[in-house]
Amino acid sequence: MELNEEILIPAPRDRVYAALNDPQVLQACIPGCEELIKHSDTELEAKVVLKIGPVKARFSGAVTLNPENPPERFSLTGQGNGGAAGFAKGGAEVTLTEEAGGTRLVYEAKAEIGGKLAQLGSRLVQATAKKLAAKFFDSFAEEVQRTEAA
Repeated sequence: MELNEEILIPAPRDRVYAALNDPQVLQACIPGCEELIKHSDTELEAKVVLKIGPVKARFSGAVTLNPENPPERFSLTGQGNGGAAGFAKGGAEVTLTEEAGGTRLVYEAKAEIGGKLAQLGSRLVQATAKKLAAKFFDSFAEEVQRTEAA
């Protein structure tokens, strides 16, 4: 499964990059996130509850950040286990470009799922993933704007 999107966030690139590396901001913006622990500048641990179609599961997972060229570009990889519901693993490339009015965030993500989740059908899973990504980036943009105004 592949997802890609772009969003204009009305804040400077350095502020957007800092927010993408702030566990409190991320926890507030990730749908269903119960806990997000930063073990180092590149290692995070998350506990997230998701409902995809008839399957609701609590995922525990790890995310590794690779700051290739901060604050312009970075990548991340992660994997999560939802017990009987299955697993998910994948990664994303994120690019932040300064432009008039703020920062353009572009991401390209790839994910692989297995277990009961994979049995739900790719359309349902893809639609849910797009909805969750849109919800995250809407919340993220609002959070960055709120802290920019403070």
